[in-house]
Amino acid sequence: MIAHRQSSHRYSLRVYYEDTDAGGVVYHANYLRYAERARTEALRDAGIAHAALVERFGLMFMVHRAEIDYLRPALVDDVLVVDTETMDVGGATVLLRQTILGPNGVCAALRIRLACVRIGGNKPARIPAEWRATMAVMNRDSGPAARVARPGARKSGPAIGAVTGAGICPVPRIDSAGP
Repeated sequence: MIAHRQSSHRYSLRVYYEDTDAGGVVYHANYLRYAERARTEALRDAGIAHAALVERFGLMFMVHRAEIDYLRPALVDDVLVVDTETMDVGGATVLLRQTILGPNGVCAALRIRLACVRIGGNKPARIPAEWRATMAVMNRDSGPAARVARPGARKSGPAIGAVTGAGICPVPRIDSAGP
């Protein structure tokens, strides 16, 4: 049975010395690792673990595109919370927003596009219906940003950019533009 969530998923972690540079600041690539762990736990907690997708359907999710804005540093020993919510579920892709929160506010904001692919050939494949339905309700609201695409429906809207941000810089919230 698949469990459905009606809100975003929250995953907590602590920053260890191994996660930081010599100055005790989290190394930029580790935010992607934190986001990956949080996505895995969000799916598992929703009842649709990656392992089940592989076993039952021979499918897996791969990161197709990642966009990250670094807003403020996370430091050694900080407790971080990664908030994951679904923005859009298409036939073979899922758009997620992940926010990494530290004791002083948002450290990083990510938009991740996952592609569902066949194991071995890495060819795009439709996301099974129960996975699509469960992922669609992993959001804060049920507005248009959290829609599930109908089979054959075309998506519109701006494309997501590649990985951005070379350091800590103030930028506007990335959820202001639709998927």
